[in-house]
This record gives sequence, structure tokens and C-alpha cells, in this order.
Amino acid sequence: MGLAFGLFSLGVGFAFMGYFIGSGLQNFSRPDKGNNFNLLIKESDLKYHLHLKQSEVDELLHKFPNIPSIEFKGKKHFSYNQLMEWFSSNEIHNK
Repeated sequence: MGLAFGLFSLGVGFAFMGYFIGSGLQNFSRPDKGNNFNLLIKESDLKYHLHLKQSEVDELLHKFPNIPSIEFKGKKHFSYNQLMEWFSSNEIHNK
């Protein structure tokens, strides 16, 4: 009875392993596009994330004061996701 139960457990384990690997492979090429990247960027660090010079960042912030941002501890921060959505919107390209 011990060997039979061990083989049965092994078979169930392989079945579960196949199921989880199969469902993982189904979603491998199309990962969840949810809001997984919640990064707040300080205004002073925008140049690194946007690959711009500080003078270009200052000009951008002056030209577009309505860039989505939040005030946190007296300093302006930008959500990475909202910033990228804003950059891809038509608002910035129409000016």
C-alpha cells in the first residue's frame, strides 16, 4: 500500500505540474498589462528617466504645467505610468 500511495502522489504531482506549466506558457507571450509599475519619480530625477538635459526638463515643465503630478512632502512627484500615458497622448503633440 505504501508504494501504491507514493506512485499515486507522484502522478498527482506531475498532473499539477503540467497544469501550472501549461497555463504559464499560455500567458507567456502576453503578460498582464495591468498597473504593475507604480514608480514615483522626483522632479529632480526626471532627466534620468526621460533621458533629457535638466534645461530641457525645465522647459518641458514650464511649457506644460498640467503634466500629471502629485505633491508629496512639499515636492512634486510624477507617476511613471501616468507620465508615459501623458507623453503618448495627443496633448503634448498638438502644441
